[in-house]
Formats: sequence, structure tokens, C-alpha cells
Amino acid sequence: MPVSEPLSTHEIQAAAARIAGVAVHTPLLRCDALDTATGGRIFLKPECLQVTGSFKFRGAYNRLAAMAPGAREAGVVAFSSGNHAQGVARAARLLGMPCAIVMPSDAPPLKIERTRADGAEIILYDRLREDRAKIAAGIAAARGATVVPSFDDRHVAAGQGTAGLEAAADLARLGLVADVALICCGGGGLASGFAVGSGIRTITVEPDGYDDVAISLARGEIVPVKNPGPTRCDALQTLRMGDLTFATLHALGVQGVSVSEAEVARAMAFAFVELKLVVEPGGAVALAAALTGRVDLAGRTAVVMLSGGNVEPAVLAACLAEAG
Repeated sequence: MPVSEPLSTHEIQAAAARIAGVAVHTPLLRCDALDTATGGRIFLKPECLQVTGSFKFRGAYNRLAAMAPGAREAGVVAFSSGNHAQGVARAARLLGMPCAIVMPSDAPPLKIERTRADGAEIILYDRLREDRAKIAAGIAAARGATVVPSFDDRHVAAGQGTAGLEAAADLARLGLVADVALICCGGGGLASGFAVGSGIRTITVEPDGYDDVAISLARGEIVPVKNPGPTRCDALQTLRMGDLTFATLHALGVQGVSVSEAEVARAMAFAFVELKLVVEPGGAVALAAALTGRVDLAGRTAVVMLSGGNVEPAVLAACLAEAG
């Protein structure tokens, strides 16, 4: 199926069958303090409790498990600042496949160490001077390996969509249907999959300056962002959304918002103090949008994604200190 064809529910259901018993079915969590702060009935989806600490394991395992035996022998290559890297490395280890990961030299040390610990070969590059996609393509061509994209891939996005299937099913067991879902967004793989898998009206949330998805969806065409500057949200430093993710989100009429670094820090502190959860900056943007009222949740039932928890202790400490 062409990459520009919107994702389908069938693809996500197939992914759910592949990852069953391997990925964690993360629960929906409630918090009275969050309901009070927003005026809504909020259900948190804590993918920070997922295998490797983020939702990325879902898509990575689905992509690798769908590969033919012959292709598996040659292994896989991926490029990522950390969470996709860890997901692919763990999936490759579980499936007995060789794995090489192209990572920026300034990626969080914790994410590099965790990726290497799962047996992946790490190739570091300079994100300002080198093209990670070209590096990965060169390695794959030399080895006959398969490149595993972080979001613009049908199997990867479908795997992420299993989080949406779970959320909708868990709400249905409570006799509820959500009015809206706030989903952390980089390239749009999680948002695309979640929107299709759950059937819930979805709003993407990005860091200020990296809101290419929100801008693209508003204009009706893919619009990259340029030179957005530094951000603690390393997991969401995507400059251009993919053809698949645009086609899927645009077809569903999804809209997006963005949040500031200070708002992200306050959301991380809220998660730590009120929920007793460690959430990384990129994983806290949806919660930040809820807490700030960027999306009005008063009187509404909402799902809010906590997409990952892989954060350096020093970064977490700094965010907690800033938030007071």
C-alpha cells in the first residue's frame, strides 16, 4: 500500500496481534488533582511504563516481526535520538536480529547507553553537519539490511496505533467514550496511529518552534520548520512530518497546538509530584497542553498521552527546580 494512503484500522488490529504478550498494555490512570486543574475527566495513558520506557517499542516490534525470515537475517538499521533507537534495539534482540542504530552525538547519554545495552551497534553522527538518513541508507545498502523509519512507515505507525485500540477498549469497559485525545507529536506516527486506532478526536501537541505538524495540518500541505533552536524535548525534534502521517491526520481533520519549555517543565513536575511518574520532556507536552488550558477540557472526557519517561536525572532535576 502506498505510504501516502491513510492508515487503516485493519493494519492496527494486525499490529495488535503481533505485539500481544510482548508489549505492555498500559493502563488508563486517573488523578483528582488533574481533573480539578482542568475541569474535565482526564484519563492518562502512561507509555512511560512501556517496554524500553516509551511507546516506540510498539511500532518497532511490529515492524520487525512483520519482516520475512530472509530479511531478518540481514538485520535492521534505524536512526533516532533515543526512544526509537531503544525500541528497535530491544525488538531486534527479542527476535534475534542484527541491529545498527545511527544516533546524534548529542543524544542523551542515558538513551545511548540503553540502546547499546540491548546489543545494538551505535554509529554516532553530527546532527548539524551530517544527514542521518543518508548514513543509515549507506549502511543498509552495504549490509543488505532493512531501514526502519521512526514514523513514516505503515507497520511502525500501525504499531503505535495499538495504544489507541487499548485506550478506546478500556474506556468502553467503563461505559465511556472520550471527547478528545491529546497526543505528543514529533513526526506524527503516534498521533496517526492513535487517532485511527481509537476513533477519538485527536489533537497533536508539539514543542514551540517544532510545531510543523500543527502548521502543516492547518495549511493543508506539509510545511517543514527551519532552525527552531534548542529544546529539551529531544524526542520531538522533527522538522518535517511524513507523507503517511500527513495523509492520515489530514484525512481525519486533526488539529494541533504547541507548548513552551517552561510549560513542559511544570507538566513534568506535576507528573512527578501528583502521579509519582517520571516523564521525559517530549513525553509531557500533552499533559502541558491540558494543564495550561491550551486545549479546553472543561466538562469533557479526555485521554492525555504520556509518551515516554527516558530522561536524564540532571534534566529531570532541572525541570523540577524550574517548576518550583
